Amino acid sequence: MKTTSFDIEGPLLVEPDIHADLRGYFAETYNEARYREAGIRAAFVQDNESFSRKGVARGLHWQAGAHAQAKLLRVVSGAVWDVAVDIRRSSPTFGRHVAVLLDAKSKRQLFIPRGFAHGFVVLEDDTLFSYKCDNLFCPESERGLDFTDPALGLKWPDEGCELLFSPKDRAHPRLADIEPWEMA
Repeated sequence: MKTTSFDIEGPLLVEPDIHADLRGYFAETYNEARYREAGIRAAFVQDNESFSRKGVARGLHWQAGAHAQAKLLRVVSGAVWDVAVDIRRSSPTFGRHVAVLLDAKSKRQLFIPRGFAHGFVVLEDDTLFSYKCDNLFCPESERGLDFTDPALGLKWPDEGCELLFSPKDRAHPRLADIEPWEMA
């Protein structure tokens, strides 16, 4: 397995070893000892998945306070443009983001630590997105950030279709109006 860091401390791109032959392939998608060696020390307690069509935009979300979540993300089928925005109050990279292509073909994963807003745009129909969380979901602690806020400088892929947001995601505040994340 290969890991790559970004110019923002915390997120890691994980590229698992793929063992392919005429029968298909095998990939280890999670091994606690290997991931700990790579710097991912989250103890995952919840798995989630979403199924979406091309053009769906989800996010940008996070859990506040004691319910904060680190996430390990991957695409099982299809492809997404995945984004993590640093919302840590004391971070020198507050408001900056990392963005990566996650797809079923490459099997790449993205680890996002606590203190980041997360979202993605679906690039292919029938995309199955799966992720592990190190804390249980708490509806009262859910927060969001406006996907379209120009202050974020996000460059979304042009998929030739209008992005489809939930009404809830369309109503999220801009970066200047959020309460930055702090460890509880």
